[in-house]
Amino acid sequence: MMRTLYLSDLDGTLIRSDEMISKYTATIINRFVEAGGYFSYATARSIVTAEKVTAGLNTAFPVICHNGVFIINNATKEVLQANFFTSVVANDIQKTLSKYGVLPITYAYIEGRERFSFIERDISDGMRFFLDSRLHDIRRREVDTEGELYCGDMFYFSCIDDETKLAQIRDIFRTDKRVYCVYQNDIYSGAQWCELLPAKATKASAAIQLKEMLGCDRLVVFGDAKNDLPLFSVADERYAMSNAVPELKGIATAVIGSNDEDGVAKWLEENVL
Repeated sequence: MMRTLYLSDLDGTLIRSDEMISKYTATIINRFVEAGGYFSYATARSIVTAEKVTAGLNTAFPVICHNGVFIINNATKEVLQANFFTSVVANDIQKTLSKYGVLPITYAYIEGRERFSFIERDISDGMRFFLDSRLHDIRRREVDTEGELYCGDMFYFSCIDDETKLAQIRDIFRTDKRVYCVYQNDIYSGAQWCELLPAKATKASAAIQLKEMLGCDRLVVFGDAKNDLPLFSVADERYAMSNAVPELKGIATAVIGSNDEDGVAKWLEENVL
């Protein structure tokens, strides 16, 4: 029997604008999994914040976090697959960001723990919005100097700053084969983000690995944003939400209901269950 992995983005796709999953969506997906279906998610979020917004969802399979940096066993929190920057690449990114006066939020494993580090002074409104949404996050690490931002095993740089500066950063790193650059607006604050990840860390590469881990033959995906473009490129079927960016709709198998209309769950109920 052919096995299909159904893989959904979270923000703007599976969860609503209030950053929560609806009871209806959780019920449909839980019923699908209990019946033997394969369903998981691929998100730019960490496992910490992903768990908060998917409360009520019984995800029985590994999940993809940080845009493909990690594949994590959702039950045990064991990291099954990880991608980190080499010290050389991380140092080159630091020099470039420093040159353009950009102080990022940096993500790394420090002494065996995932942490995100930032400097409080002179932060942008977009960065303030992000940090205020994570006031009690156990990964939070405020530092005083730029050098303290860059330590540990680094895997993610979130630059939330002036759009002109970030466009220059984007232009430099989108041609750097060592780096995967995501340039898009945050769907909650509207702020311009430029995110830098290891080149192998994409939702696409992680989805292929997860499909193989689960012994699945086909991949069906759901998404809404530019960072879902690589994921769409490797899927057998791809569904864009009605609230998705035009680029995603242009390559979609079909456009379905929005995240606030439980589009993914309704599609599953009508086409799979």
